[in-house]
Amino acid sequence: MQKRNNYSEVEDFLADDSFQLWVLSRIDDQGWEEWTLENQKRAQLVENARLLLLAMKVADSNVPQSEIQSALEATWRKIEEKENFSKQHIKSKIMFLQRHWLAAVAAALFFAFFSIWFYNSNIVTTHTVVTYNELIEGNNEGLVEQTNNSDKSQIITLSDGSSVLLQPHSKLSYPKIFTGNERKVYLSGEGFFEISKNPKKPFFVYANEIVTRVVGTSFRIKAFPDQQNVEVLVRTGKVRVKSNELISRSTSDEVVLLPNQALRFIRKDLTFNKITNITQDEILVRSVGNIEQLSFEFTDIPVAQIFETIEQAYLINIDYPKDKLKDCHLTTSLSDQPLSEKLRIICKSIGNETSFEMNGNQIIITSEGCN
Repeated sequence: MQKRNNYSEVEDFLADDSFQLWVLSRIDDQGWEEWTLENQKRAQLVENARLLLLAMKVADSNVPQSEIQSALEATWRKIEEKENFSKQHIKSKIMFLQRHWLAAVAAALFFAFFSIWFYNSNIVTTHTVVTYNELIEGNNEGLVEQTNNSDKSQIITLSDGSSVLLQPHSKLSYPKIFTGNERKVYLSGEGFFEISKNPKKPFFVYANEIVTRVVGTSFRIKAFPDQQNVEVLVRTGKVRVKSNELISRSTSDEVVLLPNQALRFIRKDLTFNKITNITQDEILVRSVGNIEQLSFEFTDIPVAQIFETIEQAYLINIDYPKDKLKDCHLTTSLSDQPLSEKLRIICKSIGNETSFEMNGNQIIITSEGCN
């Protein structure tokens, strides 16, 4: 059954009976459609074979060779039986048959060439969608996949301390432990990233047709497979965005984004639209979440209020000993820090054996009070 994995020429598909059955009779017992969609290069070869097979069948269905032969024989019998027909009349009948035969052949060839031209001009050059499965199929790091099927955002903490606020109907694939000189994750949907700083290990987010590169910063990526555009919005730090090499007409040019700047990748045209003032873009303004609006700069602020700000930003619950911490105030900067680092800084500032435990969207703070 898997011999088709070795097909490299159009002729290989044309000789396959199950392929002909799928194309001509729409019977897909061998799972041709699913197999074709697994690989973009394979899909192009299958489409060429399909168009050629259909073109061949156009000629067969319009003027079968047996009918042409029978028609010619019948014509000559009539010529022999009716000798009183004029030569001009006989000639006109032959020309009539020839015209119809040539017209059928010309129609079939025109259909075949037009179909191939249309495919190359309108499908190959514009088929630039990169699927989530295509992104992760070449990765050999043993990825962990987290899918958010709920109606609330979920917090994911990566092995390097980075955090991702994964939105509903989104999924993220990442290695259990980052190895090598790069940190790579794969997103389908929407997520807000807070990356732990490590200049020696740049962080890459692969999301549909774009690749976002950072060292340590916070930003949001919105890359749903069924939407027309892919968006990147930077809250702190600096990111570099370029198109994925998997797409046709890919460019190696990078777009640099600074805080409060955004980029919209137009999937239809494969173009980047850089937005230097996000407040002037209605779509971005409507999509900004709490975590992108709240300030994490605190000056002599009660610990309870700091915890409340974090709960609002990440949509999580923090359980802490309110009586023991009711008189505690902190002055600290938590901007541009992943969630786990924010909690570590708070606990260290409180002191007195204060610690935290993360369990999904539930945070538990243990403390004996302020120093």
